[in-house]
Amino acid sequence: MTVSDEELARAKHISVEQVVLLRELRGATNETLEGLSEASVHYALRRLDYPDMPTARGMFRMEQERGDDGRVPVHALGSALEQLWASLAVARPAPVTAGVPTSRAEARGRAGPSPTAGMSLAAWEWLGPGNIGGRTRGIVIDPDDPERMWAASAGGGVWHTEDGGGEWQPVDDFLGNLACACIAMDPARPATLYVGTGEGFSNGDALRGNGLFATTDTVTWTPLPATRTPDFAFVSRIAVSSTGEVLLVATNSGVFRCADPGRATWTPVLTELPVADVKFDPADDDRAVAGSMRDGEAWFSRDGGRTWVAAGRGPWSGRVELAYAAADSDVVYASVEMTSGEIWRSTDGGETYEPRKTLDPQGRAAAYLAKQGWYDNVLWAGDPTDADLLVAGGVDLWRSTDGGDRLAEISTWWDRGSVHADQHAVVSHPGYDGVTNRTVFFGNDGGVFKATDLAQVGTEAQPPFVHGWTELVNNYGATQFYAGAASTTTGKIIGGAQDNGTLCFDPARGTEDWREIFGGDGGWCAADPGDEKVFYGEYVFLNIHRNTDGGTTDDTRGDRYISGQFLNPVTGEWDWKPVPFRIPDAKNQQALFIAPFVLDPNNPERLLAGGRSLWVTDDAKKRNTTTSGPSWRSIKPSAGSPISALAVAPGDSDVIWAGHTDGLVFRTTEGTAATPAWDRVGVTGARRLEPRRYCTSLTAHPDDTDIVYAAFGGYETGNLWVTRDGGVEWTDLAATLPAVPVRALVLHPRRPRLLYCGTEVGLFASEDEGATWSPTNEGPTNCSVDDLFWMDETLVCVTHGRGMFRIDLSGVP
Repeated sequence: MTVSDEELARAKHISVEQVVLLRELRGATNETLEGLSEASVHYALRRLDYPDMPTARGMFRMEQERGDDGRVPVHALGSALEQLWASLAVARPAPVTAGVPTSRAEARGRAGPSPTAGMSLAAWEWLGPGNIGGRTRGIVIDPDDPERMWAASAGGGVWHTEDGGGEWQPVDDFLGNLACACIAMDPARPATLYVGTGEGFSNGDALRGNGLFATTDTVTWTPLPATRTPDFAFVSRIAVSSTGEVLLVATNSGVFRCADPGRATWTPVLTELPVADVKFDPADDDRAVAGSMRDGEAWFSRDGGRTWVAAGRGPWSGRVELAYAAADSDVVYASVEMTSGEIWRSTDGGETYEPRKTLDPQGRAAAYLAKQGWYDNVLWAGDPTDADLLVAGGVDLWRSTDGGDRLAEISTWWDRGSVHADQHAVVSHPGYDGVTNRTVFFGNDGGVFKATDLAQVGTEAQPPFVHGWTELVNNYGATQFYAGAASTTTGKIIGGAQDNGTLCFDPARGTEDWREIFGGDGGWCAADPGDEKVFYGEYVFLNIHRNTDGGTTDDTRGDRYISGQFLNPVTGEWDWKPVPFRIPDAKNQQALFIAPFVLDPNNPERLLAGGRSLWVTDDAKKRNTTTSGPSWRSIKPSAGSPISALAVAPGDSDVIWAGHTDGLVFRTTEGTAATPAWDRVGVTGARRLEPRRYCTSLTAHPDDTDIVYAAFGGYETGNLWVTRDGGVEWTDLAATLPAVPVRALVLHPRRPRLLYCGTEVGLFASEDEGATWSPTNEGPTNCSVDDLFWMDETLVCVTHGRGMFRIDLSGVP
């Protein structure tokens, strides 16, 4: 049944204009939108104010990576790890530092894990989420044992399963780079795998790579030194010839070719533009095709990738993804970004392309890529019996049985029984024959999913399309968190996750049952120390929400926001309350994409929120209505750059510290006054605060209001500082830390001389107030540690790519 724009607008109490915007933004049909619940409609409408979330995420992350000169050095992450490994080879650290396992002499990332004297990785307990997953860019399957699979996650490294996705494990928590963007298997030697690091799919994406890693036994992974160059900072795709002799690699510098068995010699063969995709003809190693990252170009090769010729095509634009038809390799399909996606087809092996109709079942243009085809764009034509069978992925998955003229949705992003949104990989079961075996696997922003029968999956008469889908996110712990908080009374933990909302862990339910309590992107979090029912989280740009049922209810309605946004019952649109019941910087999107807010440790009714200005409410738990709620006022004017870090001194609410994205740090001793006076610190003493880059965190000493620790981003030295006199004199504490962004720091609750520091390459500990540091090479992982917090004397480690971990440090002497 066809649903018109006018009919859908009336049914959902929204405007026709909103219907069109929703269809384009979500890459859906009116029929799918008709099935949305009221809460989901409200959530989708909310997204209209933030149309390009992937770019915003990438730019936010990149800001934290920039140095004082505004640049992110190529291969800085890999260089920092090499520096760390080199130092470990010279001097073995103590088995334990500040209660955390730290001993590891060998260069991590080059050998598998091994226990140390009396301690092992088991000291760290992984909390999950085991049921949420994370952005997955690639999947490979062992042809000799299809139960063995590997998946490449964007922030959590490579994962492996021995039972078809029933249980996943990371192949190495200390792989030299966990920002994995693609993975490939040697067809002739399935034990040989290659993984490419660095996501190049966003102009501002900060998940930079460190070249290629390889294994010849699926166990031990080693870097390919020849790829540790600027040309391999972003590796988007790896193609391996059928004999395994030749590799073609698509990067942001073009296509590189290697026919050297030692993978030591790489030749640039296509250097005109950044390249997103490259593939060998499955039937002929002399033939290959490639598609550009964002310039609407396509090429073909007839000599095994040595030389390339531009394909004949129409006026394309944006990213180009390609797929050979398994039934006839003369047929090559292209998914072209354009505005919202177009399917084109070649019948001469990729030399020329002609447009397909690309219509949905009702005859409208199928906007399958929505407006983010540069981010999620995947194509599959792997049926050996039918060259017209095609699967295209954008926000959802679409199937065509006529070569791309008509496409029908087979997944529904808003239903949890279906597939998670944002598709990146489609891989056939090794035994797929189109008749007795039609199993296909899918990688997306939620992890790995399976369709046991591609012909029958998602065949309901109307959405949601849930039939035939199986979720394989079983301890596939690649969730990218920004922050966390906990109730020590109940043991519940909440975390703000990239593209997976604000999530809640209940120890009574375990790692496999984290639940979403607010949708979209999550951010900073807080827990009321005196009320186990109250948690705070945020949506993007400082849109703070409040949960009052102990993290139980999943609710995206407007009455959760305490920053001033609400769903107007008259117009059916999102609106903002008048001043003082709103945060103007949230309304105007003048705050960071993920903006800082903190609960005053001395007053749980007092919440401070950083935008361009610093905002405070003294009635954070006031009843929320469409016309009133917590009232906000500015207590610090704009300093010209957004606030990026906040701290309130325990024991004295008047002492507040604020850090900014340009490295400026301010302090007031009049924080509870109507108009506090603020002083910029670190500019007058003999030992000044030197960094002029993103201030990532501020940590106030629990016993002395004059002591604060300031952490900074950038791949530079000097990213952790302390003042002991209220900000006049500063000391650099990062001399023995690697030159990577420092993101979090906490002091042991009972022994404040013990410090724990979260960085881009994992956790470090100090027993002498930060004068020296020992790397925690035995855990939890070397991915980014974005936040640290305490549950009594248990330290919770919040990572951006591996979920959360905890370690009991109550036994520290």
